[in-house]
Amino acid sequence: MIDVSWVGEIPSHWDVVPLKSKFSFSKGLSITKADLVDTGCPVLSYGQIHSKNNAKTGIVGGLLRFVPDSITDGCSESLAVKNGFIFADTSEDLDGCGNCNYIDQNGIYAGYHTVNLKPKTDEGWKYLGYLFQTDAWRYQLRKELTEVKLYSISQKALKSTTILVPPRDEREAIVAFLDSKCTAIDDAIERHKQIVEKLNMFLAETIANATLHGTSSSEMKSSGVEWISQIPESWNIKRGKYLFVETNERAVDGSEELLTVSQYTGITPRSQKNVNMFEAESLVGYKICEVNDIPANTMWLWAGAIGVSSYRGLISPSYNIYRQIDNQYDNLYLDYLLRATPLVQHYKALSTGIRPSRLRLYPDQFLNIKYPIPPMEEQKAIAAFLDDRKSKVEESISRQTAAIEKLEEYRKSIIYQAVTGKIDCRKEAV
Repeated sequence: MIDVSWVGEIPSHWDVVPLKSKFSFSKGLSITKADLVDTGCPVLSYGQIHSKNNAKTGIVGGLLRFVPDSITDGCSESLAVKNGFIFADTSEDLDGCGNCNYIDQNGIYAGYHTVNLKPKTDEGWKYLGYLFQTDAWRYQLRKELTEVKLYSISQKALKSTTILVPPRDEREAIVAFLDSKCTAIDDAIERHKQIVEKLNMFLAETIANATLHGTSSSEMKSSGVEWISQIPESWNIKRGKYLFVETNERAVDGSEELLTVSQYTGITPRSQKNVNMFEAESLVGYKICEVNDIPANTMWLWAGAIGVSSYRGLISPSYNIYRQIDNQYDNLYLDYLLRATPLVQHYKALSTGIRPSRLRLYPDQFLNIKYPIPPMEEQKAIAAFLDDRKSKVEESISRQTAAIEKLEEYRKSIIYQAVTGKIDCRKEAV
């Protein structure tokens, strides 16, 4: 065995060589998202590389985007070749530093914010696609980085790394072993993810049915509202302007806690979330949100970014904050109602904008919506019912998530052991 500083002991007959001895380096195309089209020359940019989290080492056709042929004229240095790699040269977190794709076909161009690695010899290097996924190899890159908002991987940093090179027959055995193992693991992970998706769909349907139709067998009547078919006989309907009023109180010194508004988690302190977006230097002039107020992210209300706040704090001045006029709602029931799928779909239908990412729902539209109002005791019962169902579903999701995490850790472990020679893949059954 021989010792390598970043990985420890490896088989004595393996080589340790500079990455630059096996590959040449070049920049990706100097393009922007505006250059992407539906057909043309296929490109792989940093966004697509990060999007799949290196779950597999081969190119997936659905990840590819395209640019017009005219853009690639005279840019042969950005043309990737089979058995090469395209590295993302930027990442928002350390986990993404070193993300890359193994190129298993010809004709693909390295896109924006990428480094293109072309092999100097005609041999298969898919083995390195697995080695590059390990934290051990990436340590060589990460140790050179400083803690900033956006991490950058330069050609110089990549050229400074070394790689392990087993004999060709061993590399092929490692790839065959890991292709088989990782495919089985990935399939298992996907099954758990599908269960999570079904659980989330079940919860969304349960919330919609309970908040709009109740939990007991009641006589129903036509709601007279475009986004609800029927409601229980004892429920009322009122337009939003009779239920809520917009508030516009502003922070004087900005000392209050900053809150976030999410379609997934509702209203939470920013300090409790992992947020990569830049925070303003001063919160003076931000909107004050009181407990039980209703902050709405105007830019994402069409996706359900609204809720009843359990916290006092500050909200972006670009958002809207509403407050109940005479407390006709139980706050727990209201929080479920405001993010119920049919109502969120109605937000989207009412929103205006030149494209989906620019849709806005402004206060006059929000306050013009007609909302169902169950009797207060029924609201409380619905909220209690949904709290119980939500708790049980989230417990099931937590079990599935834990299984996914264990499988992902096993995947990382088996890759590390194989690519560093801790196990002899020639002797392992595939």
